[in-house]
Amino acid sequence: MTDAPIVTVIGGSGFVGRYIVQAMAREGWRVRVGCRRPHEAHFVRPYGVVGQVEPIQCNIRDDASIARIVAGAQVVINCVGVLFESGKNSFAATQAEGAARVARLAAAAGATRIVQISAIGADPESPSEYARSKAAGEAAVREAMANATILRPSIIFGTEDQFFNRFAKMARLMPVLPIVGGATRFQPVWVQDVAEATMRVATGGAQPGVYELGGPNIYTFRALIDMMLHAIRRRRLVIDMPFWMARLQGSMLGMLPDPPLTRDQVLLLERDNVVAEGARGFAELGIEPEAPEGIIDSYLYAYRPYGQYASLTESRRAQDQ
Repeated sequence: MTDAPIVTVIGGSGFVGRYIVQAMAREGWRVRVGCRRPHEAHFVRPYGVVGQVEPIQCNIRDDASIARIVAGAQVVINCVGVLFESGKNSFAATQAEGAARVARLAAAAGATRIVQISAIGADPESPSEYARSKAAGEAAVREAMANATILRPSIIFGTEDQFFNRFAKMARLMPVLPIVGGATRFQPVWVQDVAEATMRVATGGAQPGVYELGGPNIYTFRALIDMMLHAIRRRRLVIDMPFWMARLQGSMLGMLPDPPLTRDQVLLLERDNVVAEGARGFAELGIEPEAPEGIIDSYLYAYRPYGQYASLTESRRAQDQ
């Protein structure tokens, strides 16, 4: 593997990053996995042959560590993002300044391609600081390298996701599920499809530019919650809170170390999260995305009343009828 090209994946041990690492390793690339705690990321090593995938310490807020990990890499992929601010990891520091730092140092190190994982809804005029910081990061990346690629996925689902899993955990414990923006529309995209898209643009299999990645179907937030409840075989009362009440609640809950809701997230929920009309997406990348209906059962079964034995129980009941 010493002659194989090198790709650096910043945030490669995270939810989306680990799938990108696997996709790049399968294509024969040597993969540097940039993460803050490499001793907790040894699970990435078996994604390739011995020595192919290596977790390396880096901090997106630190020039020296980023410069070290992008040195000699032909491709740099930045997956770092935060759902809420915590300590020094503010939206600005990670998603705007951090993205700018990665792109600037990668370009200076001679990287030929940069891929920035952003999000649908990135907008410099958005009331959400999350969305504004994503837009600022995109602009900085394009400034550092004109042929950079920006990928904007809608809400991402998969085994380790923080959407279906979070609400399934709540439904297992609570008889009532409060949600915000039940009519807001989403176009959920499978993490494997995002990884495949990233691999294709990173390896030169598609033209650089901006791509919006959404699944084959559009759902309301309420419909996704109903889908989740069906998958875990539970009935719950779902209450859609008005936005004014949710903003107030988010302001208070946002002070918790791991907040279930923040005011900024409520602001995001006030806008649809779907692919813009005319935007380039999976079709231009030659990918046919998967819908969540055929996938979430494969990992949400753990939240059913009988967990992994739920299918056996259901089969037995059907035979007894």
